[in-house]
Formats: sequence, C-alpha cells, structure tokens
Amino acid sequence: MRRGRFTENQIIGVLLEHEGGVETAELCRKHEISDATFYNWKAKYGGMTVSEAARLRMLEDESRWLKKLPAESMLDVSAPKDLLKKTDPVCGSLRCGGEADGRPRLLRASRLQAERGQSVGLAI
Repeated sequence: MRRGRFTENQIIGVLLEHEGGVETAELCRKHEISDATFYNWKAKYGGMTVSEAARLRMLEDESRWLKKLPAESMLDVSAPKDLLKKTDPVCGSLRCGGEADGRPRLLRASRLQAERGQSVGLAI
C-alpha cells in the first residue's frame, strides 16, 4: 500500500491550523496539497487527536490482518485441489496419476502386464 509524504501527526497539524482560522486555499498552498486531499484528510481525521489517529491506524492494520487470515486458509485448502485437477502435458491424463475417466495409470499398466502373462508388481 502506498504511503503518502505526510504523517498522521502532520495531517492533524494541518487540520488544527484550519480550525485555528487559516483559510483552506492558503493551507493548501503552504503545504503543497490539493483541495481534494485536504477535504479527504478532514473527512478521515477531522476532530481527532494524534493518539486517536495512532489508534485508528492500529485498528486498520489489525482489521487488514484479520481479513487476510480466512483468505489464506481458503488458498491453503483450494491450492492442492487445483493441482489435482490440472492435466499432465505428456499423456493428457490428470496429474494425480489417473486418466480422465478416473482410473489410475499404474493399475492400467499392471492389467496390460497381467494380460501378457508377465509378473505384476503393484505399488499403491
């Protein structure tokens, strides 16, 4: 996530200057920010103290972390399933060792050996 050039302390300082009676246009020129940026700051940090802004940042980070937990666990569950569904480029069969009809390649090869009268060694 991109971080701006102003810290929360600086943003709250700018907003306190505005509450002190300095005009918006003058503040924006002085701190080299746009009007839209100023009003976004005012909507997010208006009326806050520095400690409240730090607490807000901490809560946002915790919320982001908590949202990421179920997403990661869903990936942990779905990744092996996706790997099992992918096909092998050599023979066109499923990567898990089976053909598209669900029969494993090892058993099919052993059946061919048994039909030819050769010894069969199954390794399952």
